[in-house]
Amino acid sequence: MSMPPTSLYPIVLDSEEHAALVALARRPTGAYRLVVRARIVLAAAGGAPNAVIAARQAVHVDTVRKWRRRFWALRLRGLADADRPGRPSTFTPVQQAQVKALACELPADRGVPLSRWSADELAGEAVTAGIVADISASTVARWLSADAIKPWRYRSWIFPRDPDFAAKAGVVLDLYARTWQGRPLSDDEFVISADEKTSIQARCRCHPTLPPGRSRLMRVEHEYDRGGALAYLAALDVHRGKVHGRCEPTTGLVPFARLVEQVMTREPYASARRVFWIVDNGSSHRGQASHDRMSTAWPTATIVHTPLHASWLNQIEIYFSVVQRKVVTPTDFYDLADVENRLDAFHDHYNLGARPFNWRYTKRDLDATLKRLAEHPPLPVTA
Repeated sequence: MSMPPTSLYPIVLDSEEHAALVALARRPTGAYRLVVRARIVLAAAGGAPNAVIAARQAVHVDTVRKWRRRFWALRLRGLADADRPGRPSTFTPVQQAQVKALACELPADRGVPLSRWSADELAGEAVTAGIVADISASTVARWLSADAIKPWRYRSWIFPRDPDFAAKAGVVLDLYARTWQGRPLSDDEFVISADEKTSIQARCRCHPTLPPGRSRLMRVEHEYDRGGALAYLAALDVHRGKVHGRCEPTTGLVPFARLVEQVMTREPYASARRVFWIVDNGSSHRGQASHDRMSTAWPTATIVHTPLHASWLNQIEIYFSVVQRKVVTPTDFYDLADVENRLDAFHDHYNLGARPFNWRYTKRDLDATLKRLAEHPPLPVTA
């Protein structure tokens, strides 16, 4: 009886290698290719011929020869995948840097009639500028992604131009921290954040809105009939979380005065020692005249203005964002009465579980923001 040929790469395992291979071969969550390689080596160490191992593991005999030889030469390290360098890059690092620099320019500065770059347009401009002979949009997108460059996105900003920005903002933040002029507020002193949400339209869709279903989003008809618009005035008790709201045909001094009356005639504000009203610089409550009107009509009420262009300091804007997401969008109302009923019902619903917003922006954060802005040199004014 003929003996099977002896392999040129005999496998002899020590105790540590055997234990490691057994653990790898039995690992339930391991990559299957590594499990097969471990089984091949264990079978080879047991004296099984290559052909028998290939049949048991359902692989080609050349695969068995490969991993037997790799383990014989490199031991356990030989079971890992070899490095795959891939195809050599056809673009130089300088070309990559030039394309990224191009993405950081405004299209108008290069005479391109665009507001923002896309990956496809950058690829075309790179060819036009002679940076590369040819390049795909996917390659450009991959390069930009590596440095988190997104020229197709933008965010707006405005530099504080109120000369008393820090002082006015500090007063508002002190009130949020229940402090006024360096003294803590008492239990019978309240902080109200108020504003108007204008032009809430009554758009009656030409076909009824369809509710969501299985594998189907809610569907809203694109065409609509206009039914007019109204304003929603709201006042948020900053530290209690309760909201008082009303709808008006328009904004102005008189509608805002009605909102103030609605709040100030109710408890606990009617018998409060002081009620601070935080408002922006809108026409309904602007300047010293608003202070005079408020103190005359309600001696216990005090108007506190946010700085110019700092509505983000007014917490009522957070509530209005909730209204926009949960009530107004998508705009689908029969008429203005339907809009008013929905808004009135919503702030009643909101008050059932109302709680103060988790406001974390403090005067320390404000100082850090202003310090950071002061480090930027002013931009030149251009015509």
